[in-house]
Amino acid sequence: MTRHWNAPAIVFLVLAIAGLIGTWTYNIIAIIEQRDFFGDWFGSGPAVGSLTMDLLIMAVAASVFIVIEGRRLGMKHLWAYIVFAGLTAIAFTFPLFLANRARRLQQLASEQHPTTTAM
Repeated sequence: MTRHWNAPAIVFLVLAIAGLIGTWTYNIIAIIEQRDFFGDWFGSGPAVGSLTMDLLIMAVAASVFIVIEGRRLGMKHLWAYIVFAGLTAIAFTFPLFLANRARRLQQLASEQHPTTTAM
C-alpha cells in the first residue's frame, strides 16, 4: 500500500484532500442555502469574473498537462482526472494526479535501479 509513496507524492495527496474539503465545504453551503451556483459564480462582478477566468484557464492547462505527462509516463485512466475535476474540483484532481505522477516516477526509477537484497 505504501509502495512508491515519496515525499512529493504525500505533499500532493495532502493538497488534493485539502482541495476536495475546501471546495466542497462551499459547495455544500451553496446546496443547503439553495443558491444558484453558476449564477453566483458568473454574476457577482468583475472580480469574480477575473477569478473564474483565471481558474478556467488553469484547469484547461492542468488537463492538457495531465494528458501529455500521463501518456509520457504510461499512466492509465487519465480521463478520470479530467471528468472528476468537473464533478469534484480541479483543486482535488490535479494534486491527486501530481501525487500519482510522483509515485509513477518513483516506480520507474526503482525499476531502472532495482535494489539488490542479499539471500
